[in-house]
Amino acid sequence: MTPTLEIVRTPQPSEAAAERLARAIARVDAQRGACRLAIPGGSALAVLPHVLKDLPQGTWSRVQLTWVDERCVPVSEPDSNRGAFMRLGLPPPGAALPLWADDDDDPARAVARFGREFVRAFAGALDVALLGLGEDGHVASLFPGHAALQAAGAAVFVADSPKPPARRMSLTLPVLRATPLAVMMAAGAGKRAALRRVIRREAGLPTTALAYLVIATDIDSEGESDE
Repeated sequence: MTPTLEIVRTPQPSEAAAERLARAIARVDAQRGACRLAIPGGSALAVLPHVLKDLPQGTWSRVQLTWVDERCVPVSEPDSNRGAFMRLGLPPPGAALPLWADDDDDPARAVARFGREFVRAFAGALDVALLGLGEDGHVASLFPGHAALQAAGAAVFVADSPKPPARRMSLTLPVLRATPLAVMMAAGAGKRAALRRVIRREAGLPTTALAYLVIATDIDSEGESDE
């Protein structure tokens, strides 16, 4: 399948991303009764309140939720992506599968536990993923040039993240590559250089491997064709 890239430029990227995400979730929910969704932390979480407003009533209560990446810290700490989601105060989804749980104490066991549960509860696949974009072009905790890009299975432990905190877990590139739709929010001038690289489908960027990527952004197109 030829990879597809779609760019939506708008002054309200979180609302545009939410509209595409909600449409995909509702479609999957109508087809099979639940959507398997992965979300990040950071500024992309601003999309989720808009998603819930756009969804048909009752849809969110059937969503099977997990995270594209997580920091190996307790959920109560500010660095926790799962904790950031909980602090939004949104209604709980139908089910939630953490990458790193408070009772995890060993990354290898956490990776194995997630892998088993991902197969059992998610049939080993996602329907849609929400992504943020790092200024170096990373998504989830898959950094350009990092060995984690070569990992197989469902999740990978990253012991030496270039961006602190160093210890993280991430969905693997094969999982994201197999996801039918990824919706990315890329907002702010600080992401301009990374966005150019994504749009050029630069070799070595994790986004270049994605099957269908929709980017909602408030960054204009100036200089995108620069080599």
